[in-house]
Amino acid sequence: MASRAAIQSGQLSAGETRNLEKKESEINHEEHDMRKLDNGHLTAADRATLNQQQNAVSKDIYKQKHDAQVQSVNPKSEVGQRQRNQQERIAQGVKSGQLTAGETAHLEGREAAIHNEVHNDRVANGGTLTAAERRQVNRQQNRTSGAIYRKKHNARVQ
Repeated sequence: MASRAAIQSGQLSAGETRNLEKKESEINHEEHDMRKLDNGHLTAADRATLNQQQNAVSKDIYKQKHDAQVQSVNPKSEVGQRQRNQQERIAQGVKSGQLTAGETAHLEGREAAIHNEVHNDRVANGGTLTAAERRQVNRQQNRTSGAIYRKKHNARVQ
């Protein structure tokens, strides 16, 4: 799992976290399939393959944490504060095990899409959002907030 501290500190953006969590989810699914083929066990070759893949994801996490992309941890706008709050809720779900890697990747994808839309709207409007754009973002954030709640409170655990 991508480091919760890196998410909260802003070292990983929502998009970076989504991509890393997706890779982790794919490894988890592959391990599940390998175990299914061998009556719940992993062969030495399976363990070596999974270890190699996990090492590659660890290197990706390190690279992403130390690149120039950052997410503001002290946003000044209401939209930015809400995005930060939702990122913290996702990070808490990861830490507690309430969110699986796949669920986290899905939620981070939604957050990244909202962030990109806000960014593009601000670029188009000289750095601000119109009232209609703020309402649209608020609706999207409300839907994402509900999805975070549902995924944290379903029966799936990491």
